[in-house]
Amino acid sequence: MTDSRERGILAEDIDALAAGQHPDPFAVLGPHPVGEALCIRAFLPGAASVEAVSDAGRVLALQALRDGVFEGQADAGFLSRMTGYRLRIQWPGGQQETEDPYSFGLLLPEEDLVLLSRGCHERADECLGSHCVEVDGVPGVRFAVWAPNARRVSVVGNFNAWDGRRHPMRLRHAAGVWELFVPRLQHGEPYKYELVGADGTLLPQKADPYARQAEPAPATASIVADPEPFRWTDDGWMAGRAGRHAPDAPISVYEVHVGSWLRREDGSTLNWHELSDRLIPYVRDMGFTHIELMPIMEYPFGGSWGYQPLGLFAPTARYGSPRDFAAFVDRCHGAGLGVILDWVPAHFPTDGHGLARFDGTALYEYEDPREGFHQDWNTYIYNLGRNEVRNFVMASGLAWLRRYHIDGLRVDAVASMLYRDYSRGEGEWIPNCYGGRENLESISFLRELNERVRQQVPGAMMIAEESTAWPGVTAPVAEGGLGFHYKWNMGWMHDTLRYLREDPLYRRYHHHDMTFGLVYAYSEKFMLPLSHDEVVHGKGSLIGKMPGDRWQRFANLRAYFGFMWSHPGKKLLFMGGEMAQEREWNHDRQLDWDVLADPLHAGVQHLVRDLNRAYVGLRALHKRDADPAGFRWVVGDDDRNSVYAFLRSDGERYVLAVCNMTPVPRQGYQVGVPTGGWWREVVNTDAADYGGSGMGNGGGAEARHGPFHGLPHSLVLTLPPLSTLLLEPEG
Repeated sequence: MTDSRERGILAEDIDALAAGQHPDPFAVLGPHPVGEALCIRAFLPGAASVEAVSDAGRVLALQALRDGVFEGQADAGFLSRMTGYRLRIQWPGGQQETEDPYSFGLLLPEEDLVLLSRGCHERADECLGSHCVEVDGVPGVRFAVWAPNARRVSVVGNFNAWDGRRHPMRLRHAAGVWELFVPRLQHGEPYKYELVGADGTLLPQKADPYARQAEPAPATASIVADPEPFRWTDDGWMAGRAGRHAPDAPISVYEVHVGSWLRREDGSTLNWHELSDRLIPYVRDMGFTHIELMPIMEYPFGGSWGYQPLGLFAPTARYGSPRDFAAFVDRCHGAGLGVILDWVPAHFPTDGHGLARFDGTALYEYEDPREGFHQDWNTYIYNLGRNEVRNFVMASGLAWLRRYHIDGLRVDAVASMLYRDYSRGEGEWIPNCYGGRENLESISFLRELNERVRQQVPGAMMIAEESTAWPGVTAPVAEGGLGFHYKWNMGWMHDTLRYLREDPLYRRYHHHDMTFGLVYAYSEKFMLPLSHDEVVHGKGSLIGKMPGDRWQRFANLRAYFGFMWSHPGKKLLFMGGEMAQEREWNHDRQLDWDVLADPLHAGVQHLVRDLNRAYVGLRALHKRDADPAGFRWVVGDDDRNSVYAFLRSDGERYVLAVCNMTPVPRQGYQVGVPTGGWWREVVNTDAADYGGSGMGNGGGAEARHGPFHGLPHSLVLTLPPLSTLLLEPEG
């Protein structure tokens, strides 16, 4: 090894390169001045010969030392600049000519590294991950990954036969970030990172946490995304969406699991183009204002429905490319529909190719399982008290809103983030620094995230799935709140479904399950959810929860929908509910569209369409959703008859809702109203068009003068069995 030592490389350097253990490959590979000469060194196992070709066309043959190391010396004038040469490599199967990755200098600016380490980088995803760039005029891909405790990190892919020895990266010590520029590499390339942990253990190859594209499952590699920006056509929508998301706007959401809404004849899933042609017109025709997609961030296990994601920046490849997804969103906006994504910042799965023990240590998760492991879901919990992890998760949320013009994020499992003892028994959790159960790091994260969304992505909505009585979920951060725009009203959902399950004979004893939601209806800005969670895991379907014979079950569901759509709060309905699908939802098959041949099922669908149109068209049903002045009980205590009546108002006009939750018709039922004249029956859930008996009030009723229920006029109505009536005054 005398020659190698004379040429400036030690035997142990060659041994370390060959073993994939060298701590600083840039110290020995690439161009290095040696006195007045220049030494060029490359590590290319399996190459037959290697030459360095300068920009001026001069050729320097590199001598093979051993174990794939090649070295040559040239005079100082061989290169006009340090990166001004290419390696001409003769492989057994052919010749390759490319620039030397180890001839390029530092890639990420110091200021970016400082911001990353502080956890306050505004666009961390534009630094880390893989990006098609030009360096010194050479096109290629820049890779960067945070792995501060690794001994070695390499990028691997088809371009280097997935050999982690060939492209080891440079460590930027101050930030714990590894970087490498691979010249001439293009978008579409699959890749992963190969890491050697702090203890010298070779770890499972890891997908890129910041990757913007991934291979279709069950493959797990990341893909270098196409850098060409998508050409959006939704300027008008984006400029006006803030008004569509305001507390006084009608928001009616259709929740969708993309893979099981509709399938091809062969049972395969639709892609984004097909969904654009089928889903968008359907949702628009049904009168919904928004589509909410269950998580479409790349995830390994289909049975998690996306709620155990690993690609927090990559749309799942199950339905097409990132560009295809952007086109779907653009089509939605063109059709007047907003798009909400379920987003999961609370936890991540334990898959070996993912974030778990990423550099051999608890990097993204807490070390102690009492803080870092969800027993319910067999997942790890993000350590949001760590700057880089906080930056990573926040960058994900903001990236979906910015890059894909997403109109809102429904943040999953917020309750699990707020409490350190969530679903844990005594001794299974660690108190915060003050001895309490609140997760201070997560609270701080959510507040900062919501503030940044307000400032940087105006008009976007943040919606919390939060099931506890945590105060101020939708209160401004400046007032001590969490800063969400809306919160799912899980209490309303549980109470009302519990009531609906009761035999109408016994509902009088549970009367206030339907009224209790108004006690706290204005404590938050609420969305009323009938989500996928209510039709899985043995819970059956919505129609399956209804008691009675077949006709009564459908009448119950129709009356419930009428109550929901007239109740304060934005609306959310999971797919299949709109046509009263009998079967519990199964993510492995499409909805039971054939049930629409049955008039009862088709009638429910017709009703939901009309309720959406009434909700949007009648300002009284949405204008004061977040204002107590917009609601008044007229009849809230008639438990004997199980009747409810209430007024919605926008300050000028009214809508009266009357619900009869028994199968007994009520003739001559008197209800107080604020104005005289004719009150038109806008919706009657018992109408024959909806599959009902057709009983009603002949299109409306004339108000009588004279006080009743504390109001100056009254209506005498026929209340059909198991029905909701919506009436508005004419004029």
